[in-house]
Amino acid sequence: MPISNLQLGLIVAGVLLVLGVLIYNAWQERRVRRRIEAAFRATETIQPSRVEPTLKAMEDGESGAPLRSGRATPAHAAASRAPDTADSAFVPPMDVIEHDDTPVASRDAVSTATTVREPLPVGADTRYSGVQPDPDIESILSVELVTQVTASALSAGFSARLGKPVHWFGRRDNGAPWQLLSNDSTGTFVEVIATLLLADRNGAASKSQLEAFQRLVVEVASALPARVSGPDIESEVNRAESLDRLCADVDVQIGLTVVKPEPNAIAGTRLRGVAEASGFRLASGGRFEYIHEDTGTVEYFLQNARNEPFTADTLRNTTTPGVVFVLDVPRVADPMRTFDRMKLVAKRMAKTLNAELVDDNRRVLDDAALTGIRAQVEAAALALKNVHIEPGSARALALFGA
Repeated sequence: MPISNLQLGLIVAGVLLVLGVLIYNAWQERRVRRRIEAAFRATETIQPSRVEPTLKAMEDGESGAPLRSGRATPAHAAASRAPDTADSAFVPPMDVIEHDDTPVASRDAVSTATTVREPLPVGADTRYSGVQPDPDIESILSVELVTQVTASALSAGFSARLGKPVHWFGRRDNGAPWQLLSNDSTGTFVEVIATLLLADRNGAASKSQLEAFQRLVVEVASALPARVSGPDIESEVNRAESLDRLCADVDVQIGLTVVKPEPNAIAGTRLRGVAEASGFRLASGGRFEYIHEDTGTVEYFLQNARNEPFTADTLRNTTTPGVVFVLDVPRVADPMRTFDRMKLVAKRMAKTLNAELVDDNRRVLDDAALTGIRAQVEAAALALKNVHIEPGSARALALFGA
């Protein structure tokens, strides 16, 4: 049966329509891919080589405060790290995760936390500020959307507990700032990424944690629908371990001890009264904390010289030989000035309690020794800056939290 001109025209029109749809879809996919890739080009990079800290051990016979590391050793990290999820053995379906070979530290539009100088509000999670994603310290997966989504469509990922902080960020428009997403976020978003912190004081993110993170993002994306792209698991494991080693090199805490000469001791009620009069407050972690009134962050803290936690009950009923003032150098914005304030408070407390300000070897700290300790604080702060970690920044609070 011969084909009429009308039938032939309809067939040609149908073929052209199908081709047009395919070309349009390919163009849309390419445009989305360009936007996602543009979100990961570098504005600032961290050198991959190991940077040695400038701190040095105290010479024999030299008086000074102890240099402490708040970071877990590898053995301790394994014991203290939060347990992996029940899905820790799961290997995510890698065929649905498109690997991006662009070096993570060279990805753009993910502003590094060192550029963030906003003070944390009172009550904020000081382990991780969540201000902006930081590709130098986080594993980042891109959720390539077919259409705009609301934050509620991602809510299944907000409550994930993988042993390292997980955050979701969205952009309302191409090139707009990233916004930290939560169940309270309103409106729609055209771009979405998920981040997992690669290291903190509990150690490096493990392979099973990174696998569970990829599975989580894939499951959330599959319901949108969307496609997930990100770096290779093994490269992220190596990056996490390198980052943890680097942080261990520059993780320094400074301690000043206020102690009563033996066999005397400080009554708990007396200690609490003096500490609170000096601006400290008893925290749930069993220590007294001095909180910066403007930012709500801990400037320094006071712990029991016996390494036992302080509680309201124990302070009423027991005594202690002394207390230790601790300055957590990476977590304060101006370590030298903060040390100066802590030193003055420690001196006043020692005088009020008829105690002595000493080092770990119970040698009295005079002004010359305290000047030497201040130089150690300055060296520790410089070592952090040399590896692109600004003391007290969002990046520092993330890496030196637990």
